[in-house]
Amino acid sequence: MSDFVIISDSSCDLTKDLRERFDIPDIIRGVLYFPDGHSELADVDWTKMTPSEFYDSMKGRNVLYKTACPPGEEIIEKFEKHLKEGKDIIAPVLSTALSATYNDVTQVAKELLKKYPERKIAVVDSLRYSTSLALLVISAAIKKQEGASFDEVVAYLESEKYRIHQMGSMDDLFFLVKTGRVGGFKAFFGSMIGLNILADFNEKGLSEPIGKLKGKKDAFKATIEYIAKTVENPEEQIMFIAHSNREEAAKALAEMVKEKFNPKELIVSNVGVSCGASIGPGLCSVFYKGAPVSAGLEKERAIMDEIIASIKK
Repeated sequence: MSDFVIISDSSCDLTKDLRERFDIPDIIRGVLYFPDGHSELADVDWTKMTPSEFYDSMKGRNVLYKTACPPGEEIIEKFEKHLKEGKDIIAPVLSTALSATYNDVTQVAKELLKKYPERKIAVVDSLRYSTSLALLVISAAIKKQEGASFDEVVAYLESEKYRIHQMGSMDDLFFLVKTGRVGGFKAFFGSMIGLNILADFNEKGLSEPIGKLKGKKDAFKATIEYIAKTVENPEEQIMFIAHSNREEAAKALAEMVKEKFNPKELIVSNVGVSCGASIGPGLCSVFYKGAPVSAGLEKERAIMDEIIASIKK
């Protein structure tokens, strides 16, 4: 059986401690464009600025960061290092619904296989982002540690990705105005009443709103009830809570998740720069595994409608 490594791109938000713990030897770094026009490879480990500094810089001003796919030379460097050592590569990467990263990495992989025809490279469209991608990568790494083969891990990734859900709140509607996703009047009105948007992943790999509630208390109540109706075997799971400059909210939500579901492990982390540039401040969401998402989120939307109706009574 050939040896292989599992690596991802910087949108997975796996910091050094988690990469080392789960034997993820490398990260393919995307590009971050700063408001002043200069660009750098994504700082996955927050070595140059803190999460608060990054997200605070987006608040109340016209400051926007932009991102780009990993450069070809970055992909080649990270892949060739392992190919030279005689190792195959499995690379789950950012959803094609959000980025061309999958296509770019796939093209580089094809060229490298001409140079290393005895090796195998599988690039997997995760249909996920941030810590939902991290959860997928970690799950694959655990399968590898349990003795699964290259082909078994690839097949596992292709099926498992549809089981990863998100639920939580997004409360900074003004950032969504900057990026053109919400109109100014809706953002102003929504912020005045403390509106929280609730979303899950659709089958195409996009985070799709399926509800909205006033106030964090009701939003988190709906989050817990939604997870309860969609999660599978929570006590056997590693779950993530990812937030973008909502540390206190993340702590409060973590306590609720622990009390209700007692997961095997709950990891609270920051949304990194690669995804945070588009998400902006205001996200606080749980990432977990449940039944595969339904077409058009028909089942999930019905569940949330029922929850919201119950809360509003």
